[in-house]
Order: sequence, then C-alpha cells, then structure tokens
Amino acid sequence: MAAAIEITDLHKTYNGGWSPALDGLSVQVQEGQIMGLLGPNGAGKSTTINILCGLVTPDKGNAKIFGKDCIADTLALRQMIGVVPQQIAMFSNLTAWENFRYIGKLYGLSDKQTKDRTHDLLLRLGLDKHADKRINRYSGGMKRRANIIASLLHQPSLIILDEPTAGVDVQSRAMILNFLKEYNQQGKTIVYTSHLMEEAELICDEVVIIDEGKFVVRGAPKELINNTTDCKRLEDVFLHYTGHSVRD
Repeated sequence: MAAAIEITDLHKTYNGGWSPALDGLSVQVQEGQIMGLLGPNGAGKSTTINILCGLVTPDKGNAKIFGKDCIADTLALRQMIGVVPQQIAMFSNLTAWENFRYIGKLYGLSDKQTKDRTHDLLLRLGLDKHADKRINRYSGGMKRRANIIASLLHQPSLIILDEPTAGVDVQSRAMILNFLKEYNQQGKTIVYTSHLMEEAELICDEVVIIDEGKFVVRGAPKELINNTTDCKRLEDVFLHYTGHSVRD
C-alpha cells in the first residue's frame, strides 16, 4: 500500500525555544489508515500538523502528502486534505448554512455541490434540523460536528483531526467516532490526535507515540498492549513510554 504521508527527519526549533519542537521525527502513514498521533503536551504534535498543512516550515527534513511536498505544493494539497482544528473554525454569528456556503466558495465548489454535500453531511452528523441556527447557539458537541462538516465539503482524501471530541457529550462523541470509521471505509486516510487513549484504542488501526519531538514507538493498539510489560490498556502503554511526569 502506498504512503499517504511521508515525514522524514523533521527538525524545528522556534525562536526563543529552549529545546526543539521536532528533533528528527520520521513517520509514515499508509493510504486508508486511521493513524493516531499521540504524545504528551509539548511532544511536537501541533508542529507536525502545522508542517503537514503548510503553515510551518521545518528547519530540516521534509514532509510529503501523496508524494507532494507540504511546503512547495500547498495549493495542490489544499484540495486533497481536510483539517479539523481543535478550535472551532467557523463564524459564530452566521448560521451553519451560511458558513458552509462561504467555505464551499473558498474551495471553488458550485452552490449545488455545496448544498448537496452539506445536506448529506448534516443528516449523517445529526445537524439537519439545526442548519439555520447561528453557530453561537450550538452546543459544544454541535459545534464540533459542524467543524468536521466544514473540513469535508471538498471531499478530501486525507483528513487531519486535532482533538475532535474535546469537551463533547457522550452521544456526540459516539456519533463522531462512528462517522470517522465510515469515512475511513470509503478509502479515506485519517490522522487523528487525542489525549483520550481509550478513544484512540477504539478507532485507530495504528498509533504513533512521539515525545520531545522524536519518534518513540508505533503499532496497532492491541499489539502494543500485548508487547509491553504489565500493560492492559493503551493508556498504560502511553505512560510506559512517556512517563508519569505532568507536562505543562
């Protein structure tokens, strides 16, 4: 199977930083995988995502998505990837429909394409009866689901999600995870970050644990649990490799 993402020897130190955000990170994600990118605070997850999105230039190394350079080919990659940031990336004083119509135009979609795709996604994510409400009237879970819809209007082959279920209710969380599994079954590749280890254990084909900007270990959750001494859950594996010290 071909690589959807190839990260090779990435280094990044920010101005004023005491230590590198990334220190030689190398990772591959295969097409059609749900890959969990896990690590404690400050491990380098956000920097990695920002490089993949073309927002940050590495000091050394390179990152490619479907063979295209993440820095040199950002325009081409914009149509191939969808990004769900941890923050709600929508206009709070506009309705969901108004937000999606605007976002569709940014991607060059016709009004009909936007309407058809939005309708299907609203139904699947349980927001079809709330499309004409302003985003600032949405609950936390509704905002998270709308955030996902906004990233999928252009039907990307790769979706990158940063803490997509942070702060949501149990029902919204279950709906989001089930939806992501279905989206993956269409042959789409998903990169997923979360501090909820039980969630990653449930949804990911493989996980990569990074710390201090470096690769630590990768594997299928069950494989990692079985091969790590005294571990019964993915959380145990995570603590085994990253320690118990609190990261700020």
